[in-house]
Amino acid sequence: MVKEALAERANLIQIAPHLAYPFPIMLPIYKFWQVPYFWAGIKTYDVIAGKQLLKPSYYLSKRKALELFPMLKKEKLVGALVYYDGQHDDARMNISMAISAARMGGTMTNYTEVVKLYKDKDATGKEVVCGARVKDRQTGQEFDVKAKCIINATGPYTDNIRLMDNDQERKICQPSQGVHIVLPDYYSPDKMGLLDPSTSDGRIIFFLPWQKHTLAGTTDSPCDLTDSPAPTEKEIQFILNEVKNYLHPDVEVRRGDVRSAWCGIRPLVSDPNKKDTQSVARNHIIEVAEDHLITIAGGKWTTYRHMAEETLDKAVQVCGLKPSKPCQTKGLLLDGAHGWTPTLFIRLVQDFGLENEVAQHLASTYGDKAFKIAKMSSLTGQRWPVLGKRLHQEFPYLEAEVRYAIREYACTAIDIIARRTRLAFCNANAAEEALPRIVQIMAEELKWNKSRQQEELSRARTFLRREMGLDLGSGASNVPINFTKDEINMYVKRFKNLDGDNKGYITVNDLRRYFKQTGEKVTEDQLHDILSEVDLNRNAQVDIGEFLQLVYCAQIAAQINNLDEYDQDLHRKHQLLMSALKSGAVANSRFAMAAELSSEKIPVDRSGGGV
Repeated sequence: MVKEALAERANLIQIAPHLAYPFPIMLPIYKFWQVPYFWAGIKTYDVIAGKQLLKPSYYLSKRKALELFPMLKKEKLVGALVYYDGQHDDARMNISMAISAARMGGTMTNYTEVVKLYKDKDATGKEVVCGARVKDRQTGQEFDVKAKCIINATGPYTDNIRLMDNDQERKICQPSQGVHIVLPDYYSPDKMGLLDPSTSDGRIIFFLPWQKHTLAGTTDSPCDLTDSPAPTEKEIQFILNEVKNYLHPDVEVRRGDVRSAWCGIRPLVSDPNKKDTQSVARNHIIEVAEDHLITIAGGKWTTYRHMAEETLDKAVQVCGLKPSKPCQTKGLLLDGAHGWTPTLFIRLVQDFGLENEVAQHLASTYGDKAFKIAKMSSLTGQRWPVLGKRLHQEFPYLEAEVRYAIREYACTAIDIIARRTRLAFCNANAAEEALPRIVQIMAEELKWNKSRQQEELSRARTFLRREMGLDLGSGASNVPINFTKDEINMYVKRFKNLDGDNKGYITVNDLRRYFKQTGEKVTEDQLHDILSEVDLNRNAQVDIGEFLQLVYCAQIAAQINNLDEYDQDLHRKHQLLMSALKSGAVANSRFAMAAELSSEKIPVDRSGGGV
């Protein structure tokens, strides 16, 4: 199984070199006895790879490991092992395969749901599947598709189709959810990943540079099947705590730095062909039902091509298909790979006047199709860059990519922010900021009316809140602190008095004592509500920045509590304040204004916009 996966990994890098590439991953070692233990395991991995070995693994001294990964915790570090694995852009790889299939005569559909399977008797009188009733989920239109063979390759939805075919079938799919978080790029070097093989609960954590950010994950826990998997705060905190164990104390791992968080569902399967129905299959399985419905389940991205080849070989055998030639996909270049070279981005800069960062993004995402996006790009009206209006100033995604994506089956705004660009995965706040322009461009291309545009905006914002983590870490980043310089210095001194042990934070009990001393009438419920919104790190510890925000909120609440009669303006101010706290709408520095006014250092708990 390992040898097969390594061979397929090498093939994937060969057929889509702009999307997949070898990538070094460091395994830090903090105990001397682990050096020979891990070295033997990784070298065995090299030997099994044989000719498919990407690059040989190697050992690093403590000094060299810290040179390559300066964020690493150096206390008790013995050294590190580095091995090579493959990294790719999974969303773009998926699109490239679909486009490649279409170019070779396949018919692609998007947002199409199977609602019924048709059956008929074959020449021997046996009842077999012969077609399906399908529904266009965008228009609601239904139509029939006839087929000599039907293959169920639906991932986590495997059992839905199997039970549609035969409601007596035993379920074989065991959905498992994994959460990932995205952190700023400074959490990791741009050319080296990190692997923690033994976390506090025995799971494996990866810590990788990805899309000019840092990707950390994953968790692994049983879940129910849903169309909208969502991360939980508990899982985010678990990842942050594990990451913290491996980083230098200078790198404060902060909840506010989480740019995005999402949850994926992995379809673990038990093999229906074996007597032991409880054990999970380590590889993919192929099941043939009595009516010839063929199910392919399990496996992983790396072996997708081999899985498809085996499945079609089974289809040929079971359904009497007569292919004109054997499988052709081994070594078959995917869309965008034919004319790609590592220096293609330079031509984009020189021929079209694109920014270097934008050109590199286009070349590494679309391969030789990057020239099409460049030709569709608008003039900037500036001296430089000449072409290429960005969707968001912090990211290299262009407005032209939205128009191009529509020609590649994109149907919704969510498709653009999550499945054509990776904006939602890199920074959920930035994705929300770019949404109005994305919907405007799609409306121009697809002739959407105002109602459809509002619907798309609403759906995309709900997606960002529920599935990309915006609802979890909403905090007080957008609430202005209207304190003078003297007031800030006064509150900083009060904070330090409360923090007598110089811990850098105070507790809820300290806050109660503070409000009692100042005579401000803040109820226990109000204190709890404000604290729950201000405490970005969710650790019941309030640092100086959170303290300033909390004091300001409490002052408004205290003014309301002291009123003899209703003050509409003050109540409106309090409502707006709490609404802003809960929405976390703008994610720049919470205390930028305060920092400019005060000579004291005011910490910033969000780097570039956290969720």
